Amino acid sequence: MEKITVVSQSPEETRSLARQIGEGLKGGEIVLLYGDLGVGKTVFVQGLAEGLGVPEDYYVVSPSFSLINEYPGRLRLVHVDLYRLEPAQVEDLGLEDYLEKDSVVAIEWAERLPSDLIPEEAILVRMQYLKEDQRRLEITLPPRQHTP
Repeated sequence: MEKITVVSQSPEETRSLARQIGEGLKGGEIVLLYGDLGVGKTVFVQGLAEGLGVPEDYYVVSPSFSLINEYPGRLRLVHVDLYRLEPAQVEDLGLEDYLEKDSVVAIEWAERLPSDLIPEEAILVRMQYLKEDQRRLEITLPPRQHTP
């Protein structure tokens, strides 16, 4: 596992970093996002969407109420938000049905994901507030991933 720690000075920097990661994804990856409410998880997913070639006319928003949004692109982006779910409810979502070679699954509120559902090769993104727009991002990449 390779860990990268970045201090983002703005939402634009966070989006740019995520775009670079998205550009390097090949399909079949799962990106788990951890962090407090409002820390920038959705901004990160918006950057991933750019890197995956999701058309600009698709506005990537957190699927807090729908739970799962899908977006077309070079690779399909499956955006999941577990904020409103308890861990026992997560197992009923059927997330494994979305783990396909032509897709990337990004899960906000990964803290709610039961540990037995976390794949060993997942990309982990831990985000925390530092101040104002400044965020610390700790990204753990599995051995087969390339750094952005």
